[in-house]
Amino acid sequence: MQDPNEDTEWNEILRKFGILPPKEKPKDEIEEMVLRLQKEAEVKPYERMNLKELKEAEDDFDEADRKAVEMYRQQRLQEWKCLQRRQKYGELREISGQQYVKEVTNAPEDVWVIIHLYRTSIPMCLLVNEHLSQLARKFPEAKFVKAIVNSCIEDYHDTCLPTILVYKSGEIKGRFIGVAECGGIYLKVEELEWKLAEVGAIETDLEENPKKETINMMTLSKQNTSAHENTNTKSSDVLKPHIT
Repeated sequence: MQDPNEDTEWNEILRKFGILPPKEKPKDEIEEMVLRLQKEAEVKPYERMNLKELKEAEDDFDEADRKAVEMYRQQRLQEWKCLQRRQKYGELREISGQQYVKEVTNAPEDVWVIIHLYRTSIPMCLLVNEHLSQLARKFPEAKFVKAIVNSCIEDYHDTCLPTILVYKSGEIKGRFIGVAECGGIYLKVEELEWKLAEVGAIETDLEENPKKETINMMTLSKQNTSAHENTNTKSSDVLKPHIT
């Protein structure tokens, strides 16, 4: 029997009149690769599911998918925890001395806590509160709180304010005590962000210490002043009368 896929003149005539079906074309290797990659790229059913749906459909997956499902579940769980944390924090909250242990010392081990001890009568404290409010919104995964110092520590000296303490797992990881350590009366929010990032409390997108520019300007100013003084001294020496 003649092969209908054979390339003969007679078969071509028969195909032309519809007596033979069109000749089967060999699959192109590139086409096969495209189809395979397309299939691999298809979204798995479990990738559309939330945690509850994954639990309910657990028995429906075959052995090959179960490891991937477990990895996906852990990923979704971490995303859920992150979302919960973002919803929980994101603002500078006021606490009292009675809440200190619960809110700060006993905070979850994976949470950084930044607490500001302050007095409303000290302008620098108000500035720090303003900056911390901005940082709390920018870094909602960290816990930012403030407390009137008298409610936490009796007879705390004003020269030690503002006081910023950084906690992790119930331990103090960083401390900034007094105006100078907190950054000075002209403190910028970026400078405070850098300080907190240096102790690990937040992950900043700043590439370098913003205080560096100020320091460099101060150094340059001092150098210029020193050079000016030296010039004046030399000029004075020239103008001094020579005593013989």
